[in-house]
Amino acid sequence: MKKLFQQYYINLFLTDRLFTAIGFCVVLFLLKFFFAWLGDIPEIAIGVLLILFLIDVFILYRVSEGIDAKRFTSKRLSNGDENPIQIEIRNRYGFGINARVIDEVPFQFQLRDKDFRLHIKPAEIKSIHYNLRPTKRGEYNFGFIRTYISSPLRLINRRYNFDGAKILPVHPSFINLGQYELMAVSHHLTAFGIKKIRKVGHSSEFDQIKNYVGGDDIRTINWKATARKSSLMVNTYTDERSQNIYCIIDKSRVMKMPFEGLSLLDYAINAAVALAKVAMLKEDKAGLITVSENIGAVVPADRKSAQLGTIMNVLYKEKTRYLENNLEALYATVRSVVKQRGLLVFFTNFESLSALQRQLPYLKRISKYHLLVVVFFENTELKALSSEPAKDVEGIYHKTIAEKFIYEKKLMVKELNTHGILAILTPPQKLTVNVINQYLALKAQQRI
Repeated sequence: MKKLFQQYYINLFLTDRLFTAIGFCVVLFLLKFFFAWLGDIPEIAIGVLLILFLIDVFILYRVSEGIDAKRFTSKRLSNGDENPIQIEIRNRYGFGINARVIDEVPFQFQLRDKDFRLHIKPAEIKSIHYNLRPTKRGEYNFGFIRTYISSPLRLINRRYNFDGAKILPVHPSFINLGQYELMAVSHHLTAFGIKKIRKVGHSSEFDQIKNYVGGDDIRTINWKATARKSSLMVNTYTDERSQNIYCIIDKSRVMKMPFEGLSLLDYAINAAVALAKVAMLKEDKAGLITVSENIGAVVPADRKSAQLGTIMNVLYKEKTRYLENNLEALYATVRSVVKQRGLLVFFTNFESLSALQRQLPYLKRISKYHLLVVVFFENTELKALSSEPAKDVEGIYHKTIAEKFIYEKKLMVKELNTHGILAILTPPQKLTVNVINQYLALKAQQRI
């Protein structure tokens, strides 16, 4: 009895059309007191409505499983990217149905608009497509696909629930990694909005001897091989391999600042994953160090096939802290972990020149042993404010202060360059492109 009650009451909902019909019948009963000629019309109307109601209940509930619905997603979601979600609905009724589909997306999205209306013909399968863009890493819990079905009479709705309690992890951005793979093997970088890098000279690591073809550098002609073969032979070289490429990510409070829904830490994590992927494609070793008031995760550099997955699993759990970073501990860790000279890309942020000068002694000590690239962020809101014309004295004051901060950021770049430390000052949305471009440039210039 309980099961019958749940099926026929909890999953049965009256429609606006039914309430309108009931209201019409009530009006007829009221009018009968004033207009006797209505006679039995109100009773006939309520009787017809009751019969139609029972017919609607019968045709919707005579089939135990009138529809199927399923949600299709990837096994994990990509942070900061548009992730495609698909819902498929199959009509098993012998007539066309009207469906209202509500997908209970995770609360982190704060969305209430995943409500779709569609008409499905008999035996037809219809698909619903939409995208979700997560802005935080972690676990996202999807609820039910709640589907409300009505027959052509549209007097009641029958509710179906599908795919309840599905948890998906949100990992650092991986959807666009294919784009960066092409950057590592293609010279047509302008297609990705990246400047084309002119390669200076060639790497000293010998690859092979091959026949000369038009366009080869005549300075690479191997005269001994040419004499033996009686045809021009040239040496070919490849980029030096197995270099240590470490991404160092600052998790302190300076990385808490949000931009377009993502924190600076999330931008740094996404860029670090992309750089590790490109470095491994270039046959370098990718490693990771995270730091805040203490040293966090340390992943020694390697180029094994599971290395990228290891880095992503470590970064999946990282969160910003509320204390300042400890670069003294970072220096000690670098000296103990990174034995061979390599490229260290330090993702951090400085809002003032004095903040940089406090950390500069440690950065200089690290740069003695490794090629250090410090990556920090432009404040895009200040840049937009400085470009707007001032309309009053207060506007002039705000614009002057914004320009002062922007100029101070440029002074930081000069200060780092003065001490032999490379610096990248970038807006958050261009971080990944600029970092990979810098890495490829350093490889081309044989500075790693």
